[in-house]
Formats: sequence, structure tokens, C-alpha cells
Amino acid sequence: MKPKRRRLYYVLAGMATLGVAAALVLTALQDNLSFFHSPTDVFEKNIPPDRRFQIGGLVVEGSIRVERIAGATFTVFDITDLTRTIHVRYPELVTAGLFAEGEGVVAKGYLDTQGVFIATEVLAKHDSTYIPREVVEALKKSGRWKGPGSEQAGAP
Repeated sequence: MKPKRRRLYYVLAGMATLGVAAALVLTALQDNLSFFHSPTDVFEKNIPPDRRFQIGGLVVEGSIRVERIAGATFTVFDITDLTRTIHVRYPELVTAGLFAEGEGVVAKGYLDTQGVFIATEVLAKHDSTYIPREVVEALKKSGRWKGPGSEQAGAP
């Protein structure tokens, strides 16, 4: 075999090895990736139960409450992108000072078989002007953004 052909085989074998390694890494990471979705995206994309992702939007006015289910305490609330709304159940109490109705929130978790989002983590605002970038983009996409840069004045 000529040296030129042998080099070609080594290059092809190296590229194949890198391709297999990349495929294995991406497959392994897919279970750990968490994508942001608005409530409308959740309904439109038919996300299967038990797939982990992030959902964001505004907490619906009057929807925050504490429930006891089978001896466990849950914070229950609804998240909206002003088009669709999804019910959220969080198995801990949320600090009222950081979490309020009408404010932006992102929750990490999964859907159960009834379509309720089971949150494993709730990320609420940390000052009076904060709203997650993804939530702003989803609200702008739906045409209902009322914050800075919109035609309608007012803070988010």
C-alpha cells in the first residue's frame, strides 16, 4: 500500500472515530439538557410526560395557593404567556418576597400524565425590573409584551 493511501485511511478512520465520539456525547447530554418553553410551546409541541425542560411566563393573578396532597405540602400556581396557561405544582413552599402574582418566573421540571407541570426548581425575579430573557422573547412573539420598547408603556 502506498503511503498516500495509508494516510487517507488514517484520516478517514480518525474522522469516523470523532463522529462516533460526538454522537455518543450528544446522546449522553440529551437527557441532561433543559430547554425553555412557553405554555403555548408546551401545548403545540406535545412534549411527552417525564421529559425535563424549563417553562416560563408570568404568574397568573390569584393563582398562587398552598395545597396539601397525601400529607405533602405543595405550592400550586399557573404560568401564562398571555395566550395559554399551564398549571404548576412545586413540592416546596416558595418565599413570598421573591415570588409574586403577575411577575416573571421560570420553572424547571416535567409534565405529569395529566398535563400538570411538576416543578423541581422555581426561579423567580430578584429585583423589580428582572424578567427572564426567554419570557420576554415569548411575550414579544405572542404580541403581548408591555415592557420597555413596546408601544404600550409600563414595566413588566
